[in-house]
Amino acid sequence: MPGSALLARALERAGVGDVAPWNGAAPAGDGPLLLLRADHVYDAALVSGLAKSPGALLCRPEDGLPVAAHLPRADRAVPVAEALEAGRGAEDAAFAGLRPSTPKALTGAYNHALRKRGEAYLLRLAPETRRAVEWRMFGGSYKGVTDFVTKHVWPRPAFHAVRACAALGITPNQVTAASLVLVFAALWWFSQGAWLPGLLAAWAMTFLDTVDGKLARVTLTSTKFGNLFDHLIDLIHPPFWWLAWIVGLGAVGMPLAHPVLVGAVIFGGYVLQRLQEGLFIILFKMQIHIWRPFDSAFRQVIARRNPNLVMLTAATLLGRPDLGILAVAAWTALGCVEQAVVTAQAALARRRGGPLRSWLEG
Repeated sequence: MPGSALLARALERAGVGDVAPWNGAAPAGDGPLLLLRADHVYDAALVSGLAKSPGALLCRPEDGLPVAAHLPRADRAVPVAEALEAGRGAEDAAFAGLRPSTPKALTGAYNHALRKRGEAYLLRLAPETRRAVEWRMFGGSYKGVTDFVTKHVWPRPAFHAVRACAALGITPNQVTAASLVLVFAALWWFSQGAWLPGLLAAWAMTFLDTVDGKLARVTLTSTKFGNLFDHLIDLIHPPFWWLAWIVGLGAVGMPLAHPVLVGAVIFGGYVLQRLQEGLFIILFKMQIHIWRPFDSAFRQVIARRNPNLVMLTAATLLGRPDLGILAVAAWTALGCVEQAVVTAQAALARRRGGPLRSWLEG
């Protein structure tokens, strides 16, 4: 995708109208105007921050070179545009009265949506920098607090899958639809005790679940429907996989001694964990896994889909899928206890010191 096309999407998402290439002539009217060099790639949050900051002169953090400006009045457009195109420094007379600003100054260092620290990117786009720019954009689309498979195993293969999808014109919703097919395939195979094909389908689904979100973010094609579609699938399917696994054990002659009890612990524990997380947000205005470093670390292994699949895969390879589902039940119960303890600790901390703040905010 040309950098200018990506920039146009970012401007549209920031609520900026009348986006057009610079033609060298002063625009009609004297209202506010944004000028941005199209040979750079801008974090969408950075474009939004610039649009909300009249008088800002956006400079590259590595050398201070101005690359974009928000003019309160368009009557200065020609000299400012010429200075930006010529690559003049922030001290040039054309930029007089504008406030030199870094990406961090316009966006902050904490991304609330992705739950991570990190400066918004501003990258020079050229043939020799293309791959580095793509990798930085991909990294910028990743959530900071997630499970260890998503965080440490999927990034490299997902990067290449996202590049391929973007090049082929495959949309995030199409990827999500494919992952939904795999959800049902894994559910069927688990219920039949066909562990290996079921696990292959389940792992493929988790991989596509990583790809669709990253594809939407790097191409700026996310929609409310797509976000809802993806999150509803993520929210609903995991406990049904584990219940199907219990059914499959009976189908292959390995029934649990107390299948109803194990199923109730797994299903009820999953629902309880989600309710606990929602309660924490209501009480403390943040997600439970971003309060302290320990909470973020525990999120990597908590009894969610991917860590549970690791346990089930290991147990299956050892020939004991029954022990795998019992481990999932035990880990789910422990996760509920852990989150209850964290909620109680947060309540005590707030009583002693006021409103809580995430450690990721610095």
